[in-house]
Amino acid sequence: MALERTFGALNNGVMANTMSNDQILILVILLSAIVLFLWGRWRHDIVAAATLLACVFTGLVAPELAFSGFAHPAVITVGCVLVLSFGLQTSGAIDAVALKLMPSSERPMLNVAALIAIGAVLSGFINNIGALALLMPVALQLARRQKLPPGRVLMPLSFGTILGGMTTMIGTPPNLIVASFREQTGMESFAMFDFTPVGLAVALFGVLFVVFIGWRLVPDRRQDDAGSFDTGKYLTEVRVEDDSDVIGKTLRKVEEMLEKADAQIVGLVRNELQVIVPHPRSVVRKDDILIIEAEPESLAAVLSSLDLHLEEAVERREESTNEESEQEDEEEKDSKKKSAKAKAKEKSPSKKTATAEESAADAAHIGETIQVESGEYVIQELGVMAGASIIGQSATDLQLRTLYGLNLLAVSREGRRSIKRLRTTPIQAGDLLMMQGAPESLSVFASEFGCVPLAARAIRIPSRRKAIIASVVLLLAIAGAAFGVLPAAIAFATGVLAFMVLRILPLRKVYNAVDWPVIVLLAALIPVAEAMEITGTADLIARGLLENIAQGQPIVALTLILIVTMTLSDFMNNAATAAVMCPLSISAAQQLGVNPDAFLMAVAVGASCAFLTPIGHQNNTLILGPGGFRFGDYWRLGLPMEILVVAVAVPMLLWIWPL
Repeated sequence: MALERTFGALNNGVMANTMSNDQILILVILLSAIVLFLWGRWRHDIVAAATLLACVFTGLVAPELAFSGFAHPAVITVGCVLVLSFGLQTSGAIDAVALKLMPSSERPMLNVAALIAIGAVLSGFINNIGALALLMPVALQLARRQKLPPGRVLMPLSFGTILGGMTTMIGTPPNLIVASFREQTGMESFAMFDFTPVGLAVALFGVLFVVFIGWRLVPDRRQDDAGSFDTGKYLTEVRVEDDSDVIGKTLRKVEEMLEKADAQIVGLVRNELQVIVPHPRSVVRKDDILIIEAEPESLAAVLSSLDLHLEEAVERREESTNEESEQEDEEEKDSKKKSAKAKAKEKSPSKKTATAEESAADAAHIGETIQVESGEYVIQELGVMAGASIIGQSATDLQLRTLYGLNLLAVSREGRRSIKRLRTTPIQAGDLLMMQGAPESLSVFASEFGCVPLAARAIRIPSRRKAIIASVVLLLAIAGAAFGVLPAAIAFATGVLAFMVLRILPLRKVYNAVDWPVIVLLAALIPVAEAMEITGTADLIARGLLENIAQGQPIVALTLILIVTMTLSDFMNNAATAAVMCPLSISAAQQLGVNPDAFLMAVAVGASCAFLTPIGHQNNTLILGPGGFRFGDYWRLGLPMEILVVAVAVPMLLWIWPL
């Protein structure tokens, strides 16, 4: 109703003034776009592209400037931040932080509070959608451990990450858009932490409300598992190296540390001697191999939190070092060609002919070259079909690493637990294998041995070295933008280049990390927003709002801009909302003769605070299925949240950005 009254008043104000043809055209196109955004029949980037082309065909945007938005610093910055966020996720940097900061308490409120706080802080420096995706497995484990409905943890976490994104310029795309529009007022773009005073206050009060009161308002829904699958827990082997935190601790203490990740130790290998039921008081030593049972999504957290390494990864590294040493010795004795042939024959199975030996060695060499040079590993779950030729053979029998360039990371066997060594365990029908290698190698292996690839899941095997490098690169990029050493777009683009050069991300996944519909949306609407400004339509709409509702009162106008922006953001993409409302807020401030910064900040806050529906923000959409929610479940917590946001934001805006 508030939205209808606003548009009714807007229409009265507009009709009371004489409009030019260009203003009528841009207003019709804009209102049509808003209707299509709200309808949701087509994706938001398609609507944005259609809006841009409509402006071009009607002469409102010059054809040569139609795609100038793709070169806009805000668009470049959004794309780069998405890549950096994804790199931080895949390196395992966040998993370790999240698990170490989670308390061991059995009190639900304390655990929910810690999780929301972690999500809010992370969202200030990485994309808030990425922060939620990282913490969702932790939230589901917490709900299961505390016997809570998943939604009572997921919705507070979603709202916490949304609130945290408001605190910095890179936390959410609307802030970047607002920063870029400030340049149109003749001033510089907002800096990295200009959003922090107001955003932090809103986030702090919002998180406190959710922690003490709000999470109890979430409806008691059960998880919808219709679209998912459960492969059970995997058994995997991890090596304790000299940098591990578990050295000198008892197995009981280590298991307590693993409880947060819902994992447990089921065996120990020491000096090639396997202990089936290790004593809880046994002290962990360097080079011990722990056999751990964990869910796939928990593996990254387990490895990161305790600085453990997959046994397969350690063996591959050691073999690679040994092979390099052997190769250097051979090169001193003979030519490269002879040494390569000798090594190929030595590695090949004795049952094969000489020709087969050379072919197998060549294939293995090619596979290793692809993986070592490109570093483009993927992790795939394979199901073993009945009658598959792989049944009865172990990883050692198959020579997975030598002949195929693959690692067997873990095995899931429903019904009973195998305590044999991973490399020597005979594979059975129905086993689920977690394999690592080049996509082509995995595909060939699955086809040859009768395995079925399962649906892709977010399984990450962290690298401590990459995690440290990724964190340092991101901090340097943030510092460069925050202290004005480089423009934000250049600082973060440099960070992405560093990620690519240092192989923090596989090169093929760099472009996959970008949310291209959001990029197209921003690039398409920026010229449309400029057309609104040039034709005077933004001034006309702002005048209608001020004369008919705000009646020339700056504080009322500021509150109105915040509420309208928040209402639109509940039903249409938040980036689109920011792009539409920024020109209006600037015009409103100019007509009132007040500081436009407060109005732009109101747009930033309002565009981020979409709490009433599952479609207003992608974070709310992500939790819809796992939380078992219905469309109307969000307002129970969302409506009090939006009222609280208005109550906190307006005084803070007037204090930090006085009119």
